[in-house]
Amino acid sequence: MGFDPAEAARWDRDGGFPVHVVKQLADRDWLGGSPLELGEFCAEVGAVCSSLRGLVTVQGMVSAALSRWGTADQREHWLPRLAAGEEIAGFAATESGAGTDLAAVGTTIDAGPGGLTINGEKRWVTCGRIATVLLVLGVLDGKPATVLVETDRAGVCLEPVHDQLGMRAAHIADVRFDQVRVPRENLVAPAGFGLSHVVATALDHGRFTVAWGCVGMAEACLRDAAEHAMIRVQAGVPLADHQLVRSMVARAAVAADNARLSCTAAAQSRMDCSPDAIARTIMAKYTASRAAATVSADAVQILGSAGVAPDSRAGRFYRDAKVMRIIEGADQVAELHIADHVLREHRRRT
Repeated sequence: MGFDPAEAARWDRDGGFPVHVVKQLADRDWLGGSPLELGEFCAEVGAVCSSLRGLVTVQGMVSAALSRWGTADQREHWLPRLAAGEEIAGFAATESGAGTDLAAVGTTIDAGPGGLTINGEKRWVTCGRIATVLLVLGVLDGKPATVLVETDRAGVCLEPVHDQLGMRAAHIADVRFDQVRVPRENLVAPAGFGLSHVVATALDHGRFTVAWGCVGMAEACLRDAAEHAMIRVQAGVPLADHQLVRSMVARAAVAADNARLSCTAAAQSRMDCSPDAIARTIMAKYTASRAAATVSADAVQILGSAGVAPDSRAGRFYRDAKVMRIIEGADQVAELHIADHVLREHRRRT
């Protein structure tokens, strides 16, 4: 990829990756390819830096939403620019009172003779500090709606978020919209389709890429732990010869492998246009994010003091992994969706 964990550790300390890396990612056809190719790319990026994978995720989320629900003019204008890295997207849905329950958003989109006027506040916008365009969820005529807002418009205020638990290099920002005016042509899909169609498409893409990023995290932590266990001598023998350490390595290997298998199944279901694709993606994100959390924790334990050092990849991923279990649908919400799918399929077959 041209990046290494030492660079990513520096970005984490500095609170942001350099913007010039966007072009390097775009040169890798970051938004193209089959679902499996996209997944492997996200795993590769995720093994280096979760924040950088976050950029790939949000760029893909907005592109996927526009590709499916945008007008011909919107697709023609935005998709090539997003793919080339000439524009950086942000996905602005979450609010202080509307996280999991996005139907409760308070941001308003008012239609008038001169176009649309947006008022409200959004939280935790990945790449919000460097985004040139935001896909914003709000309420228009009492219905959920999505609108594109260029960040250089009057009334858009970006407030950087620093020192959060994980993904510290992801340029996260809170965004305030104060009488922001955009043309009506910036509306993505009719009012009423914003949450059930546009946002749903974006989140499905987001879960898929987050899941694969977690595969990369888990596999990287496993490699670091195994390498350390083989060369670190304790009580006269390598750590890898101690039964308890071998047990931790075995559990980590199984978790990482299960995550990859689940993500591969999700990718295949998407390539097959399976009706189970959304459920498979939720399962993959649930499995992989939990794997990233457990494997990174075990890796830190095996690495010992090296695991909590400032430049430790396992330590950084230990913090990042907790975020993965919350974004694009928390574990508990995923469990509800998975149970609904399983029970619905059972009823259908009986």
